[in-house]
Amino acid sequence: MDHAIPSEGHAHLRAEDVSVVLGGRSVLTRVSITVSARSRLAIVGENGRGKTTLLHVLAGLLVPDTGSVRRAGTVGLAEQTLPAGAGLTVGTLTAQALRGAHRAMSALDEAARDLEAGTGGAEERYADALELATRLDAWDAERRVDVALEALDACTDRARELSTLSVGQRYRVRLACLLGAGHDVLLLDEPTNHLDADGLAFLTERLRAHRGGLALVSHDRALLRDVAREFLDLDPSQDGTAQLYAGGYDGWQQGRRRDREGWEHAFRTQQAEHRRLETAVEQARDRLSSGWRPPKGTGKHQRQTRAPGTVQALNRATETLQAHRITVPEPPLSMRWPDLSTRKGVPLLGVQDARLAGRLTAPVTLSLSSGDRLLVTGPNGAGKSSLLSVLAGNAEPTSGTAGHLPAVRIAWVAQEVPDWPADATPQQVYEQHTGRLLAAGVVRESELVSLSATGLLDREALRTPVRRMSQGQQRRLDLAVQLAGRPNLLIFDEPTNHLSAGLVDELTAALRSTPAAVVVATHDRQLLDDLADWPRLHLTPSRATTTRQQVGR
Repeated sequence: MDHAIPSEGHAHLRAEDVSVVLGGRSVLTRVSITVSARSRLAIVGENGRGKTTLLHVLAGLLVPDTGSVRRAGTVGLAEQTLPAGAGLTVGTLTAQALRGAHRAMSALDEAARDLEAGTGGAEERYADALELATRLDAWDAERRVDVALEALDACTDRARELSTLSVGQRYRVRLACLLGAGHDVLLLDEPTNHLDADGLAFLTERLRAHRGGLALVSHDRALLRDVAREFLDLDPSQDGTAQLYAGGYDGWQQGRRRDREGWEHAFRTQQAEHRRLETAVEQARDRLSSGWRPPKGTGKHQRQTRAPGTVQALNRATETLQAHRITVPEPPLSMRWPDLSTRKGVPLLGVQDARLAGRLTAPVTLSLSSGDRLLVTGPNGAGKSSLLSVLAGNAEPTSGTAGHLPAVRIAWVAQEVPDWPADATPQQVYEQHTGRLLAAGVVRESELVSLSATGLLDREALRTPVRRMSQGQQRRLDLAVQLAGRPNLLIFDEPTNHLSAGLVDELTAALRSTPAAVVVATHDRQLLDDLADWPRLHLTPSRATTTRQQVGR
């Protein structure tokens, strides 16, 4: 979708004190942000924090309940949804993307004719038209779109109906059109969806070279690192407003960590002071009831002479307590990894020449002991998920063997979350699972960790039925459920799917430090870099290759 907005001066989008309420829930609260011609802005936060809503407000698709938005220049928006109704073609998208360039060229031609004819005001109109065409680089727009279609492996047939293309193909066509259109400001919502490695490289290069402003929402940490210079974090903050961080990805992480530590310190300080004042009141009350009674043999009037001072002390302590206010809200929890302490080197499983008909065609041989690491890579269809299913004990190989030793306790975090009862709350799901673990003797009751103590779901999410939870929240619940059994073998299939960048960084640090064995299959570029020193099993349809060091040596 593109929006042509008359430009007065430099192109920009400016939101001031924007608030949005949807379905009775406050989605955005007093957000102020400017996307200028030099902006490389990432909008980040957990699912449901209003990232997509803010893009829609900036683009003019949604009017905020309070606040205002000022726009100058042309804006291109890539939404997560893309209609493919009857009659819509690849040409429909390219024509929409090039509309601004075509209009600019038409206006320039018309102004040139008026200038040649000596029409009044033609010089000013020609200058304005030339400025717009130059800013859009309108002469090269068609070629840029064609180049982008080729680079993203998108359909180039303008007559092809969108309904005949796959979801991924449609999204690549739409993205190519936006990248080629030359908009002053680009707003991109999860632009890396459905892109292969070459497409990701092309997207990164184009966004870095884009001459206008840019605001993007993405879970792709590699893209955020490569492109974004500023981060607008919509997650809860101490003052309840969105926080803006400069310094790129590392600056965001450092600033976020610093603010969170300051918030937690302020909260602990206020709580400690409140408890001290409560204790002072209790002590004053105790002295009033018993502590000031005179010992036997003292004067009978001593009780009355000491009473006023004790009552006054109680009143002063009570007034001080009543005047004290907890002004710092309780900070959200960070992920708390349970203690998975296990003796290093304990054998857990062995796989010998394992195949799975039609799914894992290359034979795999490996063994895993506690403390081992394994990164599974390969193209789609090579059998990565099938291998992980065999390792988890969820599938039996059709040839070869896969044996799990009695000591193994497995956490299997698949790409899809389990089919939990739709009306169950996360607490009910968690308690049912831990109940089964207790009954089976997998863990002792003293080893159980409460769901709230994991720091993976906030109070609102804990009360939300599973069917109403976002994909990210369901992934968090699944992670908590899997860790409840204190596993010594962790198996993750695309662990970064639907998780925020902040949580993925926490998860990566935990996976690197845990004494449990860990197996990860992923296409995530940043995670591959973060785990580059792990042993790697690369699968292709014809063979499995182990690199860097032998697995389970």
